[in-house]
Amino acid sequence: MIRKLILGAMLLMAALLPLCASGAAEAVDSSSVIASTSWTAAFADLAGVDDVTALAPAELRHPPEYELTPSDIVRLQEADYFIAAGYERMMSTISEGITSPDRVDIRINTGNDRANVIEQAQLIASYTGTSPRYDSYVAMLDEAAARVASEGLDGLRVACHTMQTPLAQDIGLDIVHVFGGNELTPSDLQAASEGDWDLVIDNVHNPIAEPLAEVSGARYIVWRNFPEEVAPGALEATVRANLDQLFAN
Repeated sequence: MIRKLILGAMLLMAALLPLCASGAAEAVDSSSVIASTSWTAAFADLAGVDDVTALAPAELRHPPEYELTPSDIVRLQEADYFIAAGYERMMSTISEGITSPDRVDIRINTGNDRANVIEQAQLIASYTGTSPRYDSYVAMLDEAAARVASEGLDGLRVACHTMQTPLAQDIGLDIVHVFGGNELTPSDLQAASEGDWDLVIDNVHNPIAEPLAEVSGARYIVWRNFPEEVAPGALEATVRANLDQLFAN
């Protein structure tokens, strides 16, 4: 009941916003693509979409926790496309009433492995009529996989945060233990003490694994999924930074 009252108030504020803040309303593009976060925006970029914007600020540590504002509601009501993964907190609010007969909502899977990137980029492009541009991204992953093999990194015993396993597995790392998402368990710590691990890969959006690295004596690195900006090539830049950590001496 309380949530419905809050949503109703937000919708009323959104309806009034163009009247009391006409400058903000005029800035909304009548032909717009909006993404929930910088990560889903990055998939839109790989699908060939230009000028995509994100609701959640890219600088947030955990963007899916972002709560909508009245101005966000205006943008959603006037958008042509809305791209989201479905696990964002804002989705419950959107499903309760922020709809538009002219908006196409596109649900995608987020994961930085090549197969998923290709599939989701093609999915978005099938709606937007754009031409996917993921060749450079896929080539980067192929080069990384070749380097992992040539440098013998595929022989490392790796413990990985569940949100980073798609990329780690895709480039050929041997994942012997998966932990996360919210907190460590006693079995995680036991596995660290017994597992003879070489590398622990944590998640910058929810870092929890330093104790595992300390217990195991393994090298510790932290990877990112959500780009730090909404810009062309953002996902490739994000993953390349992850790979630079892996290949650093």
